[in-house]
Amino acid sequence: MISRRSVALALTFAVLSGPAWSASGGAVKMFDTDNDGTLDLAEVKKAAAALFAKLDPDHDGTLDARELRGRLTAKELAAADPDHDGTLTLDEYLAVVEQRFNAANPDKDGTLDAKELNSRAGRALLRLLR
Repeated sequence: MISRRSVALALTFAVLSGPAWSASGGAVKMFDTDNDGTLDLAEVKKAAAALFAKLDPDHDGTLDARELRGRLTAKELAAADPDHDGTLTLDEYLAVVEQRFNAANPDKDGTLDAKELNSRAGRALLRLLR
């Protein structure tokens, strides 16, 4: 027999974990161009490059803090900006994406599944793709 407490715990778990899992699963579906249920670095970089173009309304080939819209903190932007001009080029942006991909891929298999995307490192990566 199922107790009220069991039902309440199950519902609480579903509510707390559901959106995060569906969000990371949705990212896999959204960016998984080869439909293998995972994201590889090429798929992630393709999505990041498309977002970069969308975030660059003045088409100057760089993103400043305003254009990044909170995707990176000021400290992260400074660390990712080797020429210290306050902006990121596409190559600099993709370097950050690759670093975050590698951080979200602890098993080093070259792909990210929904569980890895739901990790702290995976969510940091997803901020650069959406």
